[in-house]
Amino acid sequence: MVHLREMPDHLREALVNQELPEYGDTPWVTPKPLNECRVALISTAGLHRREDAPFTPGSGDYRIIPDDYDMDQLVMSHLSTNFDRSGFYQDVNTSFPFDRLRELADEGVIGSVASRHYSFMGATPPTVMEPIARDLAKVLKADNVDAVALVPV
Repeated sequence: MVHLREMPDHLREALVNQELPEYGDTPWVTPKPLNECRVALISTAGLHRREDAPFTPGSGDYRIIPDDYDMDQLVMSHLSTNFDRSGFYQDVNTSFPFDRLRELADEGVIGSVASRHYSFMGATPPTVMEPIARDLAKVLKADNVDAVALVPV
C-alpha cells in the first residue's frame, strides 16, 4: 500500500479532496445474538470466480461467491499500482476470511455461514456503489442473512 506522501501530486489531491456523500443516521435495531446469526462476507478486493467476468476500473457492481466454491481458485482483478496483492496470493483469507468465518461457525460464535458471499471492486466512488449496495441489502435479507463481515481491502 502506498502512502499519500508517495503518490503523484495530482492523484493525492484528487483523493484527499474528493467530494463524499453524506448519509443520514442509521436506525438502530435490536440485533439477534451473534451465535444465532447467519453471516456473509463482503469484500472490496475485486474478487471473483475464474469463470466470472473481471471487474473493470470504477465499476460499482459485485460478484457472487458461493460458499462451496474452491476459494483457492478466486481471482483478484483489483488493479492499481498502489495496491499490493502479495498477501492475497499467500493467503486468500487476508482479503476474504472464509476459513475464519467457518471456524467461528464451528465454534458456535456465529449461528451459520451464508451460502453466498460478495465482492465489490475497491476504489470505486461511494456514489456509484450506493444504489447497488442497497440492492444487495435486499438480496441478503431475502437470503436470511442477519449480519455481514465487511472486509475493506
